[in-house]
Amino acid sequence: MSSFEAFASRPCPAWFRDAGFGIFIHWGIFSIPAWAPRGRAIHDLARDHYDDMNAHIPYAEWYENAARLPGSPTAAHHKSTYGDRPYTSFRPEFDEASKAFDADAWADLFKAAGARYVVFVTKHHDGYCLWPTKIESPWRPGWHTTRDFVGELAEAVRKRGMRFALYYSGGLDWTARPEPIANLGDMFACVPTERDYCDYAAAQVRELIDRYEPSILWNDIAWPSKAQVPELFAHYYARVPDGVVNDRWFAEDTLFNSLRDPENRASFNALIKARIAASTGPQENPPPPHCDFRTVEYGLGAIPKNKKWESCRGLSLAFGYNRNERPEDYLDAAGLIALHHDVTSQGGNLLINVGPMADATIPPEQRNPLLALGSRIR
Repeated sequence: MSSFEAFASRPCPAWFRDAGFGIFIHWGIFSIPAWAPRGRAIHDLARDHYDDMNAHIPYAEWYENAARLPGSPTAAHHKSTYGDRPYTSFRPEFDEASKAFDADAWADLFKAAGARYVVFVTKHHDGYCLWPTKIESPWRPGWHTTRDFVGELAEAVRKRGMRFALYYSGGLDWTARPEPIANLGDMFACVPTERDYCDYAAAQVRELIDRYEPSILWNDIAWPSKAQVPELFAHYYARVPDGVVNDRWFAEDTLFNSLRDPENRASFNALIKARIAASTGPQENPPPPHCDFRTVEYGLGAIPKNKKWESCRGLSLAFGYNRNERPEDYLDAAGLIALHHDVTSQGGNLLINVGPMADATIPPEQRNPLLALGSRIR
């Protein structure tokens, strides 16, 4: 049995502290519909549309959830474009389109952009796994690729001298809990704390660690069981001694379960709305029991003091590819170069996201700024 105290004196490894720039990749079944409303950043929605912010979220990778929210722009788009087709029906199209995936082409671009590390989304909230996992989903068996996209990219990235890292959605899996998520209270109430999911997620993360030995273990949203986290960290550090973990391992399963009560969830949402209304700027989130670095996403969250940090965002307002966005919605070369300077001058790493199309094409609106940045920092 491990405890967080075992990691309390662990320094942030020098390679990550000095990395400066990494690439994030969101690619999956959501790259088939590839649609979200445009124009409103996530931090603006949290302030102005808290109660139904996810109905307007610009994140195309949240398509499945947004389509479930009555009256949302995504629900209207889905109905008019696809009728009553379920999200699962997009899988064959993605599996066919993704045959064009070329790990070397991606890795060449990321190297030319000056990236020091690459974080690949292995399983997003829709639960679809981009590696041939041996840990089958209890709710949707076979919900994974037969091709090992994770392994292919790991080899290509490392061959070019970059670090390879993995993202895993531990806190949300819509195959296990498909309830629509409109706001923060809904989201935490939707964390699957049931034993079958906890065991499933922990087994998959261990499989990812053992098979790919990622330099970063980048969990998202939360973790469903507080008791599991120290053991997962101990297993990871034993396998990857200079690895790092992010700060999204919030694991208060008692809170998650309590929020399934509508009254408790309403009280929680009222509290969060009041805090947002009273704030005069970004607020630093409470620190977790352990992490190697803190994350700031699209300006949500203050820059942490006395801790290594990473700023993550897309080149546009989405992470997954959004065909609804226009060229002017993307950072241009000057904007990306300025952002990189701003983050690194304050001691952070910039983790900039690419959202490839379903056939693995990275559009010029994303490629061109990356190449411009690379010409400055390589």
